[in-house]
Amino acid sequence: MALIELVKSSGRRLVAPLLGYPGAQLTNSSLKQNEFNPVLHASTMEKIAARFAPDAVFFMMDLSLEAGALGLPVRYPLYESPSVEKHPVKEASDLDRLRVVDPLDDARLVAYIKTMELMKRSISVPCAAYVAGPFTLAGLLMGASDIAMATITDPKLVHQTVKFAQSICIRYSHALAETGADMIVVLEPTATFLSPRSFATFCGMYVREIIEAAGMAEMMILHICGDTKHLLREMCATGAHGLSLDAPIDLRAAADVVDPDVVLIGNVDPVGVMLNGDADQVADAVRKLLDSMSDVENFILSTGCDLPYETPHENIDAFMDEGRR
Repeated sequence: MALIELVKSSGRRLVAPLLGYPGAQLTNSSLKQNEFNPVLHASTMEKIAARFAPDAVFFMMDLSLEAGALGLPVRYPLYESPSVEKHPVKEASDLDRLRVVDPLDDARLVAYIKTMELMKRSISVPCAAYVAGPFTLAGLLMGASDIAMATITDPKLVHQTVKFAQSICIRYSHALAETGADMIVVLEPTATFLSPRSFATFCGMYVREIIEAAGMAEMMILHICGDTKHLLREMCATGAHGLSLDAPIDLRAAADVVDPDVVLIGNVDPVGVMLNGDADQVADAVRKLLDSMSDVENFILSTGCDLPYETPHENIDAFMDEGRR
């Protein structure tokens, strides 16, 4: 089923906050433990489904996953998202050193594929996975500031690196789809700073090829953090079935720009409201968002990004209660 068909056939507003990290509290575990242990990770997701009853369950977001599978050094805090510590690609020949390994043989990446397989056995609502987008993975290989400069000074190297990253994104996405992932979210936070033209050149065309690749899931979602109002039309041009938008975006204004068959997903503030607010403030933010989107069919209520580990569960309860009211 296509994403827009799922939304329109549901009979009510779908509510699917990004709950991966705070779900670890339900299994009394750290994020690091979940990131390395697929049985624990899937158990955390199962408890999220049972405790909060969202309309879709997203496993834990990890932008370092594919880069780590290529051998880049990654820092793994206990209760924060992992981060890539070094960015080895300075010239095209550096990519050859990364091609000597098959990232799909990496134990941690295999663990995430296994997590999705286990989730599909125990969770009845749609299960969603994340993959690092080609430009963002290229940014991890080159360094965010270096790839930004190289779009001007060395566009050939950028294209070579993004093309290499794209091949990994396609293979990993296929592996997730084969295990039954209902939704695949392509994460492109590094693309926030690009102009619409640069986005189309260095990011959008590669994301479009991923989405068009044969055998992919029917629910492909593009997520970019930050203020992306200048990129909305180019994001639609990728062919994404849904756009996951962050809190800085005026979602009602975005609905007037985005194609009606593209589902808008978002966008309650994950930190300012969900982490730092109280239950009443969460309910108020959800209510205002729902009121503003009352005439928009192509919309799923969610958070602007994955919630921090420390997010109070009473705030998530308030989000779900008000979303379902």
